[in-house]
Amino acid sequence: MDIFARNHEITILEKILNSKKPEFVAVYGRRRVGKTFLIKNFFLNKNRTFLHVTGIEKGSFATQRKNFCRRLSEVFHNNLPLSVPKNWDSVFEMLKNTIDSLDAKKEIVIFFDEFPWMATPRSKLLETLEYFWNEYWGNDKRIKLFICGSSASWIIKNIVQNTGGLFQRVTSRLKIDPFDLNQAKLFLECKGIKLTNQQITTLYMATGGIPLYLEQAQKGLTADQTIDHLCFHKNGILFDELKELFKSLFKNESTYLKITQEIAKHRHGISKEELAKALKLPRGGRLTVRLEELEDAGFIISFVPYQYKERGEFYKIFDEYTMFYFYWIKPNIHSIRSFNKPTGVWMDIIKEGKYYAWKGASFESICYKHISIIMNLLQIKQSSVPYSWRLAPSKINNISQGAQIDLLFDRPDDAISLCEIKYTENPFVIDKDYYQALENKRMIFVEQTKTKKQVFMVLISSSGLKENKYSKQVIDTVIHLNDFFDKNYNRFC
Repeated sequence: MDIFARNHEITILEKILNSKKPEFVAVYGRRRVGKTFLIKNFFLNKNRTFLHVTGIEKGSFATQRKNFCRRLSEVFHNNLPLSVPKNWDSVFEMLKNTIDSLDAKKEIVIFFDEFPWMATPRSKLLETLEYFWNEYWGNDKRIKLFICGSSASWIIKNIVQNTGGLFQRVTSRLKIDPFDLNQAKLFLECKGIKLTNQQITTLYMATGGIPLYLEQAQKGLTADQTIDHLCFHKNGILFDELKELFKSLFKNESTYLKITQEIAKHRHGISKEELAKALKLPRGGRLTVRLEELEDAGFIISFVPYQYKERGEFYKIFDEYTMFYFYWIKPNIHSIRSFNKPTGVWMDIIKEGKYYAWKGASFESICYKHISIIMNLLQIKQSSVPYSWRLAPSKINNISQGAQIDLLFDRPDDAISLCEIKYTENPFVIDKDYYQALENKRMIFVEQTKTKKQVFMVLISSSGLKENKYSKQVIDTVIHLNDFFDKNYNRFC
């Protein structure tokens, strides 16, 4: 099958394929992002012997070994039944002997998919892999080994950052990210679905850039009709998907769901201290580990607001579907199950006032995913550091309103770009009151941060800006949603 919108990843895979040395590749990314599809279809017609073994979710030690031997037989032994050894050491010995029996020029791709599921407790699979790579395959230029898993934190901790026998053995890291907006558009067009940039963005706000979710879109349906079908019917693929994702990734998934739900309540982020207090959890190591795992899985993002270094990290939702789930699906989940209304639930919701508040929050998340494009449009160096910034009202400092900067770039060229992010259906209009609000925000920022740098004001708008005398005075640069669809700025295309 054709691979769409993955040019960056294909370039990396081509380099690995043509390498004249053994390769140990760690592949990771959240579930449904297309890791297996990419690796399998890339090597489909590459004239390489391809062994693909997939771990079985919640499978026993015996089941994993049996599955491995079955795949070994299918690829190398014409489906002849193989005896299943009682340990991984003997299983890998079978694989080694099989490889040794092949032509010395035959190149071999070994793809261990969902490897964390294969590594059952006390199975010593990781130790076995360490031994066979160090002793044999790490010296065999025919071998290209791919270790893949949806549990990104497991792959990072046990493979990439391994401090034992696999220390610094990984030759390449391949993180498969969700599609950005331009990739989503290309993917949909390749499926024969042509939507406007606004429609694609609306669909993206509910699905994120997950190929499996985008693939459910149908020709002739609007984004809202697709969302209604996917999310608000008990048989819809996204109706209860978040719980299934968490079950497959985390033990005690209910705790991770509670953490994520609490973070979702805070549009501009929540500190670890505030989060621990809200959930009545210790703010120590276990919470830190869970937050790291959620971030590795792509559900949240950590950040330090500008000049907040001593106050610790903040967290906000980074995955659009996760935000959508807590905003809209979870509050309606029981009624949808009970009444099973076939269509129209979402059509009623989009009439609600908080619909545009959700779109505004989701658009901010999308902007964070396209930061490299924003930086290119602003013609600022990639060494510029992106931040957010906020100041709470304070009687002590005589600040009655506070201030919030959605996104700012601290630049190495003695300047700071303050970005105002606005989602509207029509070109954004800056009236006298909003002009004054922006000027006050700029003034408060300069006063409170004591910056001596040049400060520019940037508007990132879903529908552009309607120019008037106020906009000309306060806005230095306008970035339009359509700019995110420009492949000239897209690092993946």
